[in-house]
Amino acid sequence: MALIDYSTKDRVGYITINRPEKRNALNQEMVDALSDSFSKAAADKDAKVIVLRAMGEAFCAGADLAYLQQLQAFTFEENLTDSRNLMALYKKVYTLPKVVIAQVEGHALAGGSGLVTVCDFVLAVPEAKFGYTEVRIGFVPAIVSAFLIRKIGEGKARDLLLSGRLITADEAVQIGMISRTVGKSNIAGEVDSLAQQLVTSASAQSLAATKMLIDQVQGRPLTEALDFAAQENVKARSTDDCKAGIDAFLNKRDLKW
Repeated sequence: MALIDYSTKDRVGYITINRPEKRNALNQEMVDALSDSFSKAAADKDAKVIVLRAMGEAFCAGADLAYLQQLQAFTFEENLTDSRNLMALYKKVYTLPKVVIAQVEGHALAGGSGLVTVCDFVLAVPEAKFGYTEVRIGFVPAIVSAFLIRKIGEGKARDLLLSGRLITADEAVQIGMISRTVGKSNIAGEVDSLAQQLVTSASAQSLAATKMLIDQVQGRPLTEALDFAAQENVKARSTDDCKAGIDAFLNKRDLKW
């Protein structure tokens, strides 16, 4: 059985984690399979928006503890390679030139919360729990910290990362970690509706450029960030999508992206 199922429908790519018997826990094979699937999605001309979802009761329980135990016998360099593989996966999702929507129908813990953190939109059932629980087992939420602090700010990130506490989906919405909650019977439809809204109402070129802009302006001094943004503004004006969009607006024509 494949660890990841990839399919497309109506210009949406669906990446489905398929290891329910292990609560979709992450090991080297799973990280590699996810990375390959996102690379495939990025290159897929039939997929304009990507949905990440999972089979079974849990979205992702984090690192496979049996695999973590195996890593204790690894050398420093072997462990560094493994850590960089997870780092590369998170960065790939975060910087993917396509919008990624997480459809969370179960708990997302530790590395599972990490996956949620790097998605652009997150819709979750009210029953889902989230938490960066690494400190509870003597580990550290190292890689995800770089993304979580960007997403919700240092103060809220300190609370979650240092306490290792679990939070409800409602609290995750309140602190900006996820987008909104949706009942289990409606979540698939809500995710598809959001995906189709993005597919039909926005330029793929603009979505990719905006994701890049969000990534690149952070951490720059204000003047440098504004200068970078101004240059990107100029580049956007010369694109075919921008020209088509302005022409359609001025001539009151519907534009099908």
